[in-house]
Amino acid sequence: MTLNSKKLFWCKSCLNNSLRPRIEFDKKGICNACQWMKEKKNFKWSARKNELKKMIKDYKSNSVYDCIVPVSGGKDGSYVSYKIKHELGLNPLTVTSKPPLELDVGKKNLENFLKKDFDHIHVTSNFNAMRKLNKLGFIEKGSPYYGWLTSIFLTVIKVALIFNVNLIFWGEDGEIEYGGSTENKNKPIFDIKYMINNYFEGGYHEIIKKSKLKKEDLFWFELPPIESIKNKKIGLTHWSYFEPWDSYRNYLLAKSKFNLDEHKESSAGTFTNFAQNDQSLYALHTYLMYLKFGFGRTTQDAGIEIRRGAMTRDQAKNLVNLYDNSYPEKFIADYLDYYQMSRSQFDKVIDKWANKSLFKKINGKWTPKFKIK
Repeated sequence: MTLNSKKLFWCKSCLNNSLRPRIEFDKKGICNACQWMKEKKNFKWSARKNELKKMIKDYKSNSVYDCIVPVSGGKDGSYVSYKIKHELGLNPLTVTSKPPLELDVGKKNLENFLKKDFDHIHVTSNFNAMRKLNKLGFIEKGSPYYGWLTSIFLTVIKVALIFNVNLIFWGEDGEIEYGGSTENKNKPIFDIKYMINNYFEGGYHEIIKKSKLKKEDLFWFELPPIESIKNKKIGLTHWSYFEPWDSYRNYLLAKSKFNLDEHKESSAGTFTNFAQNDQSLYALHTYLMYLKFGFGRTTQDAGIEIRRGAMTRDQAKNLVNLYDNSYPEKFIADYLDYYQMSRSQFDKVIDKWANKSLFKKINGKWTPKFKIK
């Protein structure tokens, strides 16, 4: 089914809409993210804690490190690292894939995190390879940091193989927490297929092929042989499987334990200032998300606030109408320089991805034809 053939409607509880990829709704019109939030309040988490203990035992590494935690210096990776080290008593290796177009606040937060005695590997992949894959993602998929997105996962797996670490904890499964596929709702381990289809949004092999990059330049972006993951028994999992995920709680802990810093004003495209602060391409990513599917960064942030009981749906609607259609003007010069594009070339790509059934261009700006109900 194409985007244009789908009926547009909104969750009766939050503001997730029906065009969000892989999202599901019940007969009452409630999205699976809101269903899960309600369910996990009465969920028997003790069983999941027992699963965690068994997993740690089953995936024990012949390494000085018990597991790997991907981090950026932000709230979620910091929270997971803290829990693993200070509550489980494990020795995690933290890993960062350096993002393109880093922001100063993100750099500072990673520095603050590392002052708390975590071993860390900071991988800076080939600059031109990263840029080429990001540019291809922008043009071919409307995904402006596609190369970095793949490296967030593949860099960590490569490091696990190199250091003989058998268990990797990412933060939350966004499909479950925010609306998407529920296929792994009751599965602690996910595989490469799940990663490609959901997190890489499909098309990974085509982008790699189109890049025509040399094999040595693709090291941190290339899938390791699936056999190597199976043979070394590497487990890929999300911390959110084992306890009720709460991004605001994570923020408060990161603030108190790691001196997490925020933007001095609201982040581009939303009303919050404490999340996704490591690089500036996220603002372009969420703007394109809005043009493709009719929901942006504010819809996502407001949904989290609604589900945790900190905001009403009507309050969220006002914020979404105010912020969601935010063209990331403040970063445009950086984008053009990074992608090596003219403004007209850049805007042509933007226009390509605008869903014409949802938006109409008025005075040079894509304007929604819909009203949230």
